[in-house]
Amino acid sequence: MTGGGHAVIAALRDALGPRALLSGDAVGARYCSDASLTGSCLPRAVLRPDTVEAVAAALRICNAAGQSVVPQGGLTGLAGGANPRADDIALSLERFAGVEEIDEASGTMTVRAGTVLESAQSVAAAAGFLLPIDLGARGSCQIGGIVATNAGGIRVLRHGQTRENVLGLEVVLADGTVITSLNKAVKNNTGYDLRQLFIGSEGTLGVVTRAVLRLRPAPAACHTALCALRSYGHVVELLKRAQAALPGLSAFEVMWESYVRFNEEAERIRHFVDRPSLTVLLEQQGAEEDAHRFEAFLADALEEELIGDALIAQSQKERDSFWAVREGHQMDRLLPGLINLDVSMAIGRLGDFAETCGQRLARRFPDAHISFYGHLADGNLHVAVSVPTSTDQAAAEVSRITYELVRQRGGSISAEHGIGTLKRPYLGYSRSAAEIELMRRMKTALDPNGILNPGKVI
Repeated sequence: MTGGGHAVIAALRDALGPRALLSGDAVGARYCSDASLTGSCLPRAVLRPDTVEAVAAALRICNAAGQSVVPQGGLTGLAGGANPRADDIALSLERFAGVEEIDEASGTMTVRAGTVLESAQSVAAAAGFLLPIDLGARGSCQIGGIVATNAGGIRVLRHGQTRENVLGLEVVLADGTVITSLNKAVKNNTGYDLRQLFIGSEGTLGVVTRAVLRLRPAPAACHTALCALRSYGHVVELLKRAQAALPGLSAFEVMWESYVRFNEEAERIRHFVDRPSLTVLLEQQGAEEDAHRFEAFLADALEEELIGDALIAQSQKERDSFWAVREGHQMDRLLPGLINLDVSMAIGRLGDFAETCGQRLARRFPDAHISFYGHLADGNLHVAVSVPTSTDQAAAEVSRITYELVRQRGGSISAEHGIGTLKRPYLGYSRSAAEIELMRRMKTALDPNGILNPGKVI
């Protein structure tokens, strides 16, 4: 460590106290990388402040010294956005956690950035509300990281992405200035919407410390079905009819046969005797009496041969078995080096994209596992690829093949995982040169010394 580095660490320890700073052998391996496992360096130190004032003091010190800072949440991202370099200091808000308030009149929750999503969901449920943001990584992802990446997840169809569910934010800028705008009103038309600058900025413009999140009334019942379909055209038609017939439609997840096969075998379950080409997980939230509407909708779809078969969950255990296949938690364990890309485009183009992408990847990597699944109703598809002899070059080639097809179809190279470092070379596939230049100007205005998450996004 350089003399300047020693001085910064000493100043941070004096300002925050020894418990808030890890250095040397105390820096654990988990601070090396997000879930992409592409990080290769431990940070110079890890800051773990437990107050907003401590966050502000730390950034003031780092900004004055030109010391780079990498904000880290639950480290569940897949784009390398939280990966530090050896001379970076990581900033974790894991000690600044907890739900500060539930305002039942406004239907909001004020949450600290280090709060794990599942904990916030449980507090909301105990108060009779639904926190509509929901991700497969709910047990470890943190609110600050969710906001910073504008996470999507499985409820976007009904409730929107994270940005639609954030009413107010508190953010610390690179120079330590605290911007507190913990608004609870849905309508707030007072000039520039500053919160949207930081939602999805991946910690490059400021550090989120608190958020005001919208809550919804907790549904009395949840009706879930697994449907077997023959073609992508049938899937699109089923979605259109479900959106018209089921007001409480909250999930419409599509899975191609190879994805279902792999995850059913991993979970040791089998839902349909003959696995269909496409499987849709359909869910409706609402009242108990909505069960009849849900069953009638599926009966009509069967009668018209829009779907070939359907299973309706009769218990929470059956519902969990449906979702176990969809969430695919065994894939990371059983497929080392799994490449998980998430893209989006017009819904009508996703079927052709999956077919063409699968063919091109299989030609290049004939022994690879290749499967597709996603949140069809918002045009989001995930591409899962595992190459037997996985290398950085193979991962880059998978990305290039996939993103070139996305560009040809006018889509986005990142529907919900962000850009980080892994997708930065392809940002121009989805954003114009003028847009990227404007992003650079915003970065320079808010972080002129470039200390916040350098090298990420742009």
